[in-house]
Amino acid sequence: MHLSIIVPAHNEEKRLPKMLDAYLPFFAGTCGNEFEMLIIINGSTDGTEKVVARYAAIFPQLKTIVEPRPIGKGGAIMLGFAHALGSLIGFVDADGSTPPKAFQDLVTNIGQADAVIASRWIKGAVLNPPQPWSRRMASRLFNGVVRLLFNLHISDTQCGAKLMKREAALAILPALGITRWAFDVDLLFQLRRAGYKTNEIPTVWSDVTGSRVKIIRASLEMIVALARLRLLYSPFKGVVSFYDKYFARHFNA
Repeated sequence: MHLSIIVPAHNEEKRLPKMLDAYLPFFAGTCGNEFEMLIIINGSTDGTEKVVARYAAIFPQLKTIVEPRPIGKGGAIMLGFAHALGSLIGFVDADGSTPPKAFQDLVTNIGQADAVIASRWIKGAVLNPPQPWSRRMASRLFNGVVRLLFNLHISDTQCGAKLMKREAALAILPALGITRWAFDVDLLFQLRRAGYKTNEIPTVWSDVTGSRVKIIRASLEMIVALARLRLLYSPFKGVVSFYDKYFARHFNA
């Protein structure tokens, strides 16, 4: 198996069909049976599973894993890593904000690197439409905190499209933790700690309607998640247990 694409899906009944309409014919055409798409349905209460079943009847490359618990993006991707068969393993958002050609660019450009990620913030990236100032400001603030706390010199840790070689994905899997906003940072941090090389390339990205993210609360939760993650990898990791016990219910970090 050449390529595995993991798609976390929590109540994505409305947005997922457009994404599948784009991705499945594209990669079935370019990779044939050497490609698989794993839809990780987690904690869904809508018709996401029925939607995926309709497409799976047409495309045998489409596989479904159903997890009753709402384990979030990070938990879904980790579950996907454990089941993926490809020599290249990647993931992408269910909303279709990254078109299939942009994901194929990751496959084409991984080269000698161990991982390659899409970036909306380096020269050559195309955003349609451009993000509003509030999201740009929140993104740059988050990136600044990431650089300060983790010394990760990456322009866009949060873009939903990432790809890595199988060896790298499985090597870091046991070290990954389940956090909502900090999962991508954790993944990139673990790749670097393990000595794997990550490249960043410009992408094409569309702002898809239907997002349930509230920017102010999300920004606060993102910063809290980063602080929690940094503490986990420090001599003060015991503080995290105190936080989880008394404060975690107030933040979805």
